[in-house]
Amino acid sequence: MRPHGSPAELERRRLRALELLQEGLQPHVVAQRLGVDRRSVRRWKRSYQRQGKSGLKAQPASGRPPQLTPRQRRSLVHCILKGPQAWGFSTALWTCRRIRQLIRERFHVVYHPDPIGRLLRSCGFTPQRPQTRAKERDDQRLRLWIHEEWSRAKKNSPPPGPPDQTGFLMSPLQRRTWAPRGVTPTLAVRQRRHERSRPSAL
Repeated sequence: MRPHGSPAELERRRLRALELLQEGLQPHVVAQRLGVDRRSVRRWKRSYQRQGKSGLKAQPASGRPPQLTPRQRRSLVHCILKGPQAWGFSTALWTCRRIRQLIRERFHVVYHPDPIGRLLRSCGFTPQRPQTRAKERDDQRLRLWIHEEWSRAKKNSPPPGPPDQTGFLMSPLQRRTWAPRGVTPTLAVRQRRHERSRPSAL
């Protein structure tokens, strides 16, 4: 277990331990006086014997180095913007699992699943629910249908009945996908057969 204290405090503690050892005290006695583990005292003693006082100097605390270089991160952004299907995935949804696989295959770097979200946010992506657009959609035909057919359909519609208990199943279940922050993605979906009698995406 790492002793508590800043790097400077730890250095002073090691130097004090060295002074006590040079006075003839045993490592376990020095450890008791300084409130540290005696194994630490022995390790400091070995460091001093090998490197002198430089072996007891404070070392700057270093965090875990990033697994992707800045250049690789920029390349990852371009890869994501091409869409999942450009990399062989069956749908247009970016999930953490897919991006983790993309990083492993393209950059030969293995990420734990947990940091993927933090990595993507640092690259400017957020999880978003995409808007859907039918693949068969014809905007010109849609405008014509709205103009000519919608008013007639409203006149001939039957009185409202009980709520359709299965209506929530008519639209495909939407999953979130990673997309650039502030840019809502559009997901093309295939129109259902029962919807093809009239223009889609109303």
